[in-house]
Amino acid sequence: MAGASGVELVEQLRCENVRLRQALAVRDAEIGELLAVIRAQGLRIAELERRLGSGSDDSGIPTSKDPIEVKARRKADRQARREQGGSSRQRSADRERGAQPGHTGRGLVRDPNPTERVGLAPPAMCRCCGDGLTGAEDAGTAWSQVWDVQIVRRRVEYLLPRRRCGCGATTVARPPDGGVVNSVSFGPVLNTAAVVLTAFGNVPVERAGMLVEILLGQRVSAGFVDRASARLAGQLDRGGFEAAMRAALLAEPVLTADESPVEVVTPATDPDIGQTVTGSPHVMVIRTPDERLLWLSGLVSRCYDVVIAGLRAFAGHLIVDGYGAYQRLLAQAGGLLAGIQQCCVHILRRCRAVAKLAPVGLQASWTDEVTTTLTDAHTEVQTARARDEPALDPDRLAKLRARYDRAVDTGIIHNRHRDWDGDGNHPGYTLACWLRDYADQVWHFTTHLNVDWSSNAAERGVKPAKRHQAVSGYWQTDQTLSRWCLIQSYLTTARNHGLTILDAITRALAGNPWLPEPIAP
Repeated sequence: MAGASGVELVEQLRCENVRLRQALAVRDAEIGELLAVIRAQGLRIAELERRLGSGSDDSGIPTSKDPIEVKARRKADRQARREQGGSSRQRSADRERGAQPGHTGRGLVRDPNPTERVGLAPPAMCRCCGDGLTGAEDAGTAWSQVWDVQIVRRRVEYLLPRRRCGCGATTVARPPDGGVVNSVSFGPVLNTAAVVLTAFGNVPVERAGMLVEILLGQRVSAGFVDRASARLAGQLDRGGFEAAMRAALLAEPVLTADESPVEVVTPATDPDIGQTVTGSPHVMVIRTPDERLLWLSGLVSRCYDVVIAGLRAFAGHLIVDGYGAYQRLLAQAGGLLAGIQQCCVHILRRCRAVAKLAPVGLQASWTDEVTTTLTDAHTEVQTARARDEPALDPDRLAKLRARYDRAVDTGIIHNRHRDWDGDGNHPGYTLACWLRDYADQVWHFTTHLNVDWSSNAAERGVKPAKRHQAVSGYWQTDQTLSRWCLIQSYLTTARNHGLTILDAITRALAGNPWLPEPIAP
């Protein structure tokens, strides 16, 4: 019996041991799962902290939307650089505040031919001792000019002759400025005010009507304000502005392009299937680097073919921000594009964003080298342009490129297997691989000195759309978006060519819009 009890005890101990081992295995699995969750949450928290700390210096966030913490950090960084004597923005001791010598300035200058001259009574009391100046010696005159605008309300009635033809038809002379026979209409100044407030001032039509009445003393309806833009857009269409602008842009040697999402209340509908077009509406910007020509267009979505549709016939150099759609211009059969320049300013921002990621120091070493190398290359290009040199020194360029390649390789090696939250690779690895794959496009400006290294001109062209959306919130339909883009393109480009907004709108409403001309080959 004692032997049997011993065997049973051993069997019980063996079973208990198996049960404990199973429990330990379950516990270890649970601990492993918890550790994985904790690690993933840690990475997630790090990413969220990075996003919260992102600002205009390391992302596409505009400066006006920088968080308070980012502004404070940027201010502290500037102060630290000043104390170290390394800030390019530090004011020298002998530099006065304000515009520096040689700046043209925008202040008022005395007009030698004023509209009128008005004489005033002489002073009655000495400014120094207070004695009366009756009968005092005449010491000449000083002057003071006041510039102002006087609003003159005009109601002009045109007498329109009528003539009866032998065929029996009666013809009436056409009123000027787009007026209507036997009807009352508003003239070019009021139309200009309505268009400028809505297209440039981004004011909703109801409030624009109120402002017209406040400023010009004429009550107008919201319908008139909206029709003013519609009439201008119609005249631009009939006058061939879009075709002229496209021809002028395609003749340019270098263009910049950018796109930005916008809010449209009523999405576009595919006419073939009657379904809503997939994707979000965007505003597309095509602009010359010197900002002479600006073309804004509304896109129903950001799909590749829609984005590049207007650039398929472009044969020059294109500066972009990394969006993959533009690569199709190089890959398309019979492609004319001379080359693509990736915006280096965007690259510098991405490098600053990656440099903030843990572990401290590892990311900053290679991203700082990429930033420094590209900045040095830009300085070399600027110097060569100033000296009218046709190209950079080959040896110097080769050394700069070698520094860049080594830094990118370092970024790939250090981040290849680094953990990251969610799907995809670590941002450092993603950026380094992108810099390697598109290196020739990143360095395009060093072999084509007429190509700028940034797409800042296109970015500035996007700002009016963002500002309009921030004020008004949306466009009602894709048609109103396209109309806004057309008017914005016309008025901005015409103003850049010396026309006043009033002249540009008046000419267009009269059926003779200003049209850009292609540059001479």
